[in-house]
Amino acid sequence: MCASERFRANGKFRVNAHHKLLDAWLLVLCTGCGDTAKLTVLDRTNVRFVRPGLLDRMHANDSDLAAELLQDPALQRRNHAALDWDGAWRLDTGGTDHLDREVIDVSVRFAARIPVRPVRLIADGCGLSRAEVERLITDGKLVSAARLSGKLSGDFTFTLKR
Repeated sequence: MCASERFRANGKFRVNAHHKLLDAWLLVLCTGCGDTAKLTVLDRTNVRFVRPGLLDRMHANDSDLAAELLQDPALQRRNHAALDWDGAWRLDTGGTDHLDREVIDVSVRFAARIPVRPVRLIADGCGLSRAEVERLITDGKLVSAARLSGKLSGDFTFTLKR
């Protein structure tokens, strides 16, 4: 395997049984060379402790399960892996016609729990610099019940006052 350290899931699982113990991996492909690597899902786990249906979903190469597992912090820690969310989100503002309005109310909904910095999302979506967004927050012209500094991965709303 090359030193790329960037992988993409191919949605396939590998499961091995050792009597009543199971090992299971989510297979990923190196983006540099295409070689397969494994992320450990189960490690010598007694079959009694496996959630009902989980084994069936792994045998069926369930892509929804692969997506769920990739977002699981425990799986990420166990495998010393982190997801690369670059380019995985966008703020659809429906164009720039509304940006000259006096007050803009925006609801942000997440299709997946992708951690984003709201300041960056608002800046990109509204065509502002991050410094301008920070200034609007400081001046009380950009308000939200959610904390806009740091990262969020859940739905939130904000109001922009010009």
